[in-house]
Amino acid sequence: MIEETMPTLDSIQGETLSSDESPSAADSPLIVCENLVKIYKVADLEVVALQGLDLLIQRGELMGIVGPSGSGKTSLMNILGGLDRPSAGRVWVDGNDLLKMSDVALDRYRRAKVGFIWQQSARNLIPYMNAQANVELPLTLAGITGRRKRRRGQELLELVGLGDRRRHHLEQLSGGEQQRVAIAVALANDPVLLLGDEPTGEVDSTTALTIYDTFKTLNRELGLTTLLVSHDPTIARHVQRVVAIRDGKMATETRRQATSGPSKNGDGEPEDAVEETEEVFEELIVLDSAGRLQVPKDYLEQFNINRRVKLEITDDGILIKPVAESDHRQIEDTSTIDELMAAAKNRGLRRLFNRLRRGGAKK
Repeated sequence: MIEETMPTLDSIQGETLSSDESPSAADSPLIVCENLVKIYKVADLEVVALQGLDLLIQRGELMGIVGPSGSGKTSLMNILGGLDRPSAGRVWVDGNDLLKMSDVALDRYRRAKVGFIWQQSARNLIPYMNAQANVELPLTLAGITGRRKRRRGQELLELVGLGDRRRHHLEQLSGGEQQRVAIAVALANDPVLLLGDEPTGEVDSTTALTIYDTFKTLNRELGLTTLLVSHDPTIARHVQRVVAIRDGKMATETRRQATSGPSKNGDGEPEDAVEETEEVFEELIVLDSAGRLQVPKDYLEQFNINRRVKLEITDDGILIKPVAESDHRQIEDTSTIDELMAAAKNRGLRRLFNRLRRGGAKK
């Protein structure tokens, strides 16, 4: 028997929102991205970080975002966190249209709705303060003072398993403990969305497990929607699903499922009284709203697929087949007829211009 351990993500096709419809209902996704585009200008060059990304994230999801450097995953996190604005498309977070918000409203959104955890502890914590003071600082900025502030700071540190370390300064804490203090700081504003940028990037694998367990606890006890941007290849074992971004678009989605069945005795016979649970991972190719998909590069190389394929409808679905070499040459020849004619025309014009110029020189 198979039991899903994550909220089901429905296809976004056919579920786009009208321009005046806000996805703010409690049963609606927390995050809706539609045809999201982000273009950066560097000198005279334009760099496209996101090109038509579509994504739904349900409330209470614990999700990983992976992809190679330059794929657009950090740009997506910055947009969702209100640190940057998209160039085009639509992005809603908890009923807030981040594309249309004013600068003042976007600043208020960052302070009230989002918690950030960065890879470098220097960006998360103030080194000369102890753990308790670091957690209390954003509470002070939010106008919370006195006994209420101290009690809230202690609660947050206990929540991340550091209640007995609250008087320790950063140099007295390990890297993993510092990151857990950073998580407590990120929770101080009681956010609806927690964003982590490589939160396990500077710790060893054993410490990373402790940090992942902390995120799981927060997700389970608080129902906190959490997005973790990571290069960690094992992240799928610690979150409910993983979205891979490639070339600014969603490429694949990996879902973690639990299978349960009777355990076997020493003779290999099933024992009905005891059930064993095993995790399986299913990787799915994601279609965008126009029905386009990104086929993994190793698949293309394995079957020697270049720019064209053949599609066949079968009883089980759609079959993608590589084009035979002879068919490929024929297609290439026919596809360049217009280009060849244009080139021939240009050569004729150049010859005419050269003749006229030589004739003028003789005169």
